[in-house]
Amino acid sequence: MPLISAADMHVVNARSAASRAGENDIVSQPRMHDDEVETNCELVRRLVASQHPQWTDLPIERVVSAGTDNDMYRLGDELAVRLPRIGWAVDNVAKERKWLAILAPHLPLAVPLPVAIGDPEEDFPYPWSVVQWLAGEMATLDRLDDPVRAALDLAAFVRALQAVDPAGGPAHHRGLPVRLRDAQVRQGVAGLRGEVDGDAVLGAWNQVMRVPDYDGPPRWFHGDLAYLNLLARGGSLCGVIDWGTCGVGDVAIEAIVAWSLFAPDARDAFRDALRIDDAAWERGKGWVLTGVFAIPYYRDTNPVLVADKITAIQAVLAASS
Repeated sequence: MPLISAADMHVVNARSAASRAGENDIVSQPRMHDDEVETNCELVRRLVASQHPQWTDLPIERVVSAGTDNDMYRLGDELAVRLPRIGWAVDNVAKERKWLAILAPHLPLAVPLPVAIGDPEEDFPYPWSVVQWLAGEMATLDRLDDPVRAALDLAAFVRALQAVDPAGGPAHHRGLPVRLRDAQVRQGVAGLRGEVDGDAVLGAWNQVMRVPDYDGPPRWFHGDLAYLNLLARGGSLCGVIDWGTCGVGDVAIEAIVAWSLFAPDARDAFRDALRIDDAAWERGKGWVLTGVFAIPYYRDTNPVLVADKITAIQAVLAASS
């Protein structure tokens, strides 16, 4: 299986630049959270040497990204080291190690399999992981030969994921009713500086709040299926990264990608292939609108992520007008 940076899962936010700092570069990633932990190449080298000495001689490079939860470093040609930069990302290390090995054989696109786990040390307080480096580039439209075909391929991936037995699967808040994010949406709108029409967001959001909650059996979802977490190679989709938000529950959140990546024809193809009913489609729009919270929160530290949220929100508003 061809290999690319599975690690930071939101690394795609900066993949359009595809830049990596050199091994001796200790410049930190942008600081996005008050209590995040800073990392650098020397720290990673010490951790690897201490716990996985078989990889001590491999070169280490920071992968520059706009990821919000993890720092990622390339380790040689086929591996990457992923370190949580914030406490809320810590549990994902164990979750991904357990569940990706179970999910991967059922899925038609490559996923980043962890290959080793690291323990906290004095220099770094969290567990961390070594993962595969999967081959591909961020799946922007210019890298997809046929966006409708890509939409159908992605829908096939989502169907395969949803068909996996959900028994014992992890819970995540992205599988809960989207209406529970009401306060967050309103806080995000209050912090806007004209990036999107706040009144229009609230109008569309109020419509979402009138939609019934999902009452069916729980199914597997990825939870962050924006184009920023999709890999393309040779004009087609080849991988899906960033599994920290995966879980079982309402799968309406998977519709986010229809608004963040696809034009209307491909968006319709994606919806039709998944047979998303009207209520689920509206709940999916609601998950797009929750991205309004990220605009003021990441405005000064993560412009690529903010631009992605704005693009998707504007697409939803245009379709709702």
